Amino acid sequence: MTDTPDETPSPAERAARAAEAMRAAEAAAQALDDRPRPDGEARDPAPAPPPGEDRTPQENLEALTALFTETGVPAALAPRAARGLGPGAAGLLRADPWRLLRVPGVQPGQADHFARALLGDGAGPGDPRRGGALVLHLLTEAARAGHTVTPAAEVLSALERARFPDPRGAIEAALDEAEVLSLTEEPAFDEESFEEDAERPEPEETLGPARWALAEEAAAEGLQRLTLTAAPLLDDAAVKGLRDGLPEDRSLALTAALRTGVSILRGTPDDLARAVTGIAAAAASQGVRTAVAAPTDRAAADLAAGLAGDADGVTVSSLHRLLEPHEDAPDAPGAVVYRRGEQRPFDLDLVIVADGSALDVELCAVLAEACPDGAHLVLCAEPGAAPPAGPGRPLDDLEASETVPVVALDAGPPSGPLGALTAAVRGGDLKAVDAPGREVVIVPAESPGEAVHRAVQLVTDSIPRALGIPAEDVQAVAPAAGGEAGAAALNAALKARLNPGPGKLGGMDPGDRVVVAAPLPHAPLGETGVVTGGGPHGLEIEFPGGAAVVAPADASRLRHGWAVPVALARGTRRPAVVAVMSADGLSRPLVATAFGLARRHLSVVQAAGPALARAVRENGAPARRTRLARLVIQ
Repeated sequence: MTDTPDETPSPAERAARAAEAMRAAEAAAQALDDRPRPDGEARDPAPAPPPGEDRTPQENLEALTALFTETGVPAALAPRAARGLGPGAAGLLRADPWRLLRVPGVQPGQADHFARALLGDGAGPGDPRRGGALVLHLLTEAARAGHTVTPAAEVLSALERARFPDPRGAIEAALDEAEVLSLTEEPAFDEESFEEDAERPEPEETLGPARWALAEEAAAEGLQRLTLTAAPLLDDAAVKGLRDGLPEDRSLALTAALRTGVSILRGTPDDLARAVTGIAAAAASQGVRTAVAAPTDRAAADLAAGLAGDADGVTVSSLHRLLEPHEDAPDAPGAVVYRRGEQRPFDLDLVIVADGSALDVELCAVLAEACPDGAHLVLCAEPGAAPPAGPGRPLDDLEASETVPVVALDAGPPSGPLGALTAAVRGGDLKAVDAPGREVVIVPAESPGEAVHRAVQLVTDSIPRALGIPAEDVQAVAPAAGGEAGAAALNAALKARLNPGPGKLGGMDPGDRVVVAAPLPHAPLGETGVVTGGGPHGLEIEFPGGAAVVAPADASRLRHGWAVPVALARGTRRPAVVAVMSADGLSRPLVATAFGLARRHLSVVQAAGPALARAVRENGAPARRTRLARLVIQ
C-alpha cells in the first residue's frame, strides 16, 4: 500500500490513530483509578463528557429531559439517550445534535428535526457532523444485521440515496472522529489469478464501526495467543486413562480439550450436554481448574444439575457471571464492562463454553482476553446453529479458518418425538412426528390475531391443564420482536391475561416476567426474571442468579418476557415451549433453535403456511460480512 499525501491519512494510518487514541484514553482512565482495568473499556466508542458536564445520573437525565422538551422531542427518549450517550449527554447534543442518531431507535429524519429545532438555519444538510453521524448510523444498522464491516461503495450509495451532498466528505468526517475505521480487504486468489495475463483485482475498501472492528482484531489476537501458548494439560498416560471406555467421538473431544489451546465441539443439545459435563468432570478429577460457561444463569443451573456428584472442582456459571461484570462503570455508557480481562485473567486451565455459537465478536474478544496464556478454550455449538444476536460470527469464522480442531459428536437416536422433529428440521425437512404423549402439538392459525389468541390459550390454560406444566415454566417464542404475531404482541396479550396492570413502574408491574434484551451488569442477554417491586430508584427484579435493582436509565434494556424472540431464548431450555411461527424472518437455524428449546412439550402455532416448510428446506442463516476468519490466519 502506498502512502497518500500528508493532508489525507491512509486507512492504515487512520486505524493506527484510532487504536492509539483508544489506548491513550484507557491509560488515562487507569491513571485515575487504581482498580484493574475492566475488559471492554477500550472498545467502547462513547465520547468523553465535555468540560463542565460533571453531573450525577439524575442531573444528566433532568438536563436531557429539559433539552428534549425545549426542542419537541418526546421526553420518554431521555433515559435511553442518557444510557447511550453517558455523562454530559445534553452538552454533547447541544454541540452536535446529530449525535442523537447514536441512540438506539432514532432515525435520520428524527435527528434532522432535532438539529433544526436546536440550530435553526444552522442545521444545513451538508453539515460534516450530519455526514459523520449518517455514516456511523448506516454501519450500526449493518451491525444490527450481524455485519462487522460494510463495503465503502455501499455506504456511498446509501448516502447518495439519502441525498447527502458530499458522500465522500461524510465518510472522511466519520473517519476523522475515529469511531469508524477504513479497512482494506485483499481479494481472494483463485486459479485464474495466476494466469500470465490475469489482472489482479483491486483491494476493496470496507468500513466498520471502531467498536466491532477492533473487537474482531482483539478476538483474533486472543485466539491466536491461546493456540500458540497451549501445552497439554495432562500427560499422555493420564489422558489415556480418562479415555478408556469412551466412544470414539467422546474420546476425540476429550483429547482435543486437554491437548489443544482452542477447539470446537459440535453436536445436538443433549449430546453436547453429556459431552461437556463428561469433559469437565474428567479434567477436574485430575486437578485441572475447569469452568463450564452457559448462556444464562438458568441454563447454568441445568448444567450443574447434570454434573450431580461429579461437580467437585468444576465451576458452572453463566459466561456473564464468570467474566465478573462491573456493576458501576459510568465511564462506559451503553456497555457492560467486565472485571476479568487481559489485566486480570481467569484462574483457570480449561474453559468450556456451552453455546459458543451465541458469542458475538465483542463477547468473544472479552472471553479470549480473559483466558490466560496456556489456558484451553472449548467452544460448543449445535450443527447449523443460528448466528449470535450481536455482530459477527466468531465460532463459524474460527471453523472456516481451519486453524483449530473441530470434533463432531455422533448423533445418537433422537430422544422421542421432540428430538426427532428437531433433527429433521436441522436436516432441512419439516415432517410430522408421532407424539402419543402430546410431546409435539401443531396448532394451525389462519391469521396473526388468531395465532396470538391460540398462543395465549396454550400458555395460560391448555398446557397447564392437560400436561401439568405451570405457566411459569412455559416460554413462548417468535421469530422476531415486531409484527402482528411477534414477541411484543404476544407479551401484550399474555400480560393482559396473566398479570393485568397499568404498568406503573415504567411500563412494568410487580409480577411481570421480564427478559434482558440488551446486556446488563446484573444479568446476561436472554436471562428472564420477575418484577418484585420498584420506584424512583429502579426496578426490583428476581433473576435466577439473585435479586437485583435495575436503575431507571437501564430499564429500557428490559422487555416483557412471557414471549421472547428466538435469538434471546437460545441456549436456555424450558419444560414447555410455544413457538409462534409467522412467515417473516424464518430460516432453518431459527426454526431448529426454537424447536430445540423444549424439554418436555412443544406447541407450534403454525401461522406461516407453506413458508415454514419452505424456510426449513431452503433458507440457511443470512450471510454476514466479517473479517475474523482472515485475521486468525494472518
